[in-house]
Amino acid sequence: MRLSLAHVRRWFAAATIAVVLAVIGVAFYARRGMQNALKQVPQKIGIEIQQSATGFTISKSDQGRTIFRIDASKAVQFKQDGRVELHDVVITVYGPDSDRYDRIYGSDFEYNQQSGDVKALGEVQIDLEANPEGILNPDQSPPRQLKNAVHLRTSGLVFNQKTGNAYTDQKIEFELPQASGSGMGVSYVARTNVLTIESRVKLVGNEAGGPALSAERAVIANDPHQVVLDHPKFQMIARNCQADKATLFLTADNTLDRLLASGNVLMQITAPQRAEARADQLELTMRNEQNSVQKAVFSGAVNAQVFGEQPVQANAGRVELDFAADNVLKKVRAEDNVKLAQQQTPASSASSQNLELTASAVNFFLDADSRLSTAETSGPAQIALLPIPAGAGFQTLLTAGKFEARFNDTGRLIALHGVPDARITNKNPGQPDRVSTSDVLDATLHPGQGIDSIVQQGNVAYVDADRKAWCDRARYTPVDQVLTLTGSPRVVQGGMATTARSMRLNRTSGDAFADGNVKTTYSDLKPEPNGALLASSHPIHVTAGAMTVHGNSALALYSQDVRLWQDANTVQAPSIQFDRDQRSMLASGTANDPVSTALVQMDSHGKSTPVVLTSSRLTYADSQRQAHFDENVSAKGADMTITARQVDAYLRARGEHDQAASSPGELDKIVASGQVVITEPERHATGDQLVYTAADDKFVLSGGPPSIFDAEHGKITGVSLTFFRRDDRVLVEGDSKFPTVTQTRVAR
Repeated sequence: MRLSLAHVRRWFAAATIAVVLAVIGVAFYARRGMQNALKQVPQKIGIEIQQSATGFTISKSDQGRTIFRIDASKAVQFKQDGRVELHDVVITVYGPDSDRYDRIYGSDFEYNQQSGDVKALGEVQIDLEANPEGILNPDQSPPRQLKNAVHLRTSGLVFNQKTGNAYTDQKIEFELPQASGSGMGVSYVARTNVLTIESRVKLVGNEAGGPALSAERAVIANDPHQVVLDHPKFQMIARNCQADKATLFLTADNTLDRLLASGNVLMQITAPQRAEARADQLELTMRNEQNSVQKAVFSGAVNAQVFGEQPVQANAGRVELDFAADNVLKKVRAEDNVKLAQQQTPASSASSQNLELTASAVNFFLDADSRLSTAETSGPAQIALLPIPAGAGFQTLLTAGKFEARFNDTGRLIALHGVPDARITNKNPGQPDRVSTSDVLDATLHPGQGIDSIVQQGNVAYVDADRKAWCDRARYTPVDQVLTLTGSPRVVQGGMATTARSMRLNRTSGDAFADGNVKTTYSDLKPEPNGALLASSHPIHVTAGAMTVHGNSALALYSQDVRLWQDANTVQAPSIQFDRDQRSMLASGTANDPVSTALVQMDSHGKSTPVVLTSSRLTYADSQRQAHFDENVSAKGADMTITARQVDAYLRARGEHDQAASSPGELDKIVASGQVVITEPERHATGDQLVYTAADDKFVLSGGPPSIFDAEHGKITGVSLTFFRRDDRVLVEGDSKFPTVTQTRVAR
């Protein structure tokens, strides 16, 4: 009788277990398998047959050690067709090195000598057990303690002794220390050493809520030593994974070395927060000595999503996960066109922005509790702050040579550090980009809302169309789009250069605000021959406590002890609004803190006499050469003072008389109205209107009626009074209603 079960145990039992155990990373319990379990009989090849009262025993030995043993209660041979029946069979395999204690048993087996088929007529049980100390114990001694045994159960098993092939179309079940499973239909091809579980591959962990694996088909090969699964699905509590195909690469002792899943790879998490990852391929590398995952690599169109109030979406060409012992995730690296987008809840805050990160590579680091701790980019990266809703307005872009991020205990982003070549760019449709650069960038975030503020330090530079700024430190707040400059800030725009202790620039509106020790210089000026106070090509200077400029306007408002001057022409006031293009100003003050400006009056000999005018308000346009003073007006010369409610001072053009550019504005005429009072050392005059012409030093006083009083001539009134300071002449005009009256003091 010839009976052979070559590789049945190894490929039907052990390899079936390898499929399911490899997926969950459990070590295989079977060695590479027994050799031919039964060879030819009788003594030609050393097989010993012993008849006993309970049946018979067949065993094979080599060098004094038993390789296998078959016990059966009965054997029946049918001469007409060469069939042999074995009943109550127990096959024990020790292996050539005595390192196994595997047992195959069943009630009925049938062997057809003509076809070479060995068929199990009923259920077959298989127990697989390693016996590492077998060589140290007496021959055929069972292990002192059975542990990690693998049990298989099937029926209808057919093995062909001639080809070495085996198959069954029945269900196969297996039990492991950590799991149990099943499959439907098994075939083994000896020539290629390939075992196939045809369908319905399943594996379920023994613990409640443990992992479960299913596949449409499993193919196990010995060279290369691998398992291929069709449409595998892996399930745990709140976790699912599936793919079109998965290949498990095994070590020599049948432990999982590497897993490669390909085609529509999908991983899903449903709790504590719903998330999923998709990729073309997933590769797992194992730590064989610890039976744990060492690395997981997603590649090919990787897409990950986290759902919820602040959903996150990530895309990359490759994502690598590194694990510490016990499958603890410690690092995630995404590379190849990485894009990470986080959406904020629109109602969470009026200042919320959606965040979008793009980089060539990003490394994420986790703490000992698997919480996201820090992250850093490799190479240049960009973070975009996008409006809510999308397209509703400007967007802000942050770029740097490298970004580092910190996360709080809940895994939310709270801080960003960018260095070097940090840059903030504001983009608004229809407007030029507003850009600030620096050595370092630091951002703080409100978890779940977006960036609270961004601080740039070291060689900070800002460009907004023709506006440029420099400082040591800048702080940007997205909620109001304001960039605050400190550390010797300097702003230049259209020939206007300003320094201050601090400056604020609105990156949306273009408004600018300066505070503390403000100094502005207007240069690149063209000479205006028909102008007066501000007609020179020399710079115009302004000092103040504060300054405001709206948008890209040439209009600037200075406040707090303002002084504006060009050459010898000076205006001082609590507040001055200056128009650079028009060379005009509006100065404001109070009775106690008035506007003040200095002019000159030229006499017939060319000698200049200063005239200082003060008021609560001054309006001046250089194109008109007219200074209009309102409220509490006072004009003081060397020996004269004029007060009135309003005064208009008309100036001579710079081009007249070859006037030097550095000389102060020359007074041409004064027109005063409202409670006009003229005071000289020996003369006092009043009226409602005054016209003063500097060329002939002539005063024409009217309204009131006007009056002049001096100690020598007394008081003179009339409709109009004209007097000349150079020769003290007085011309008096009267009419029937207001006749000329002279009151003279007579000494007694």
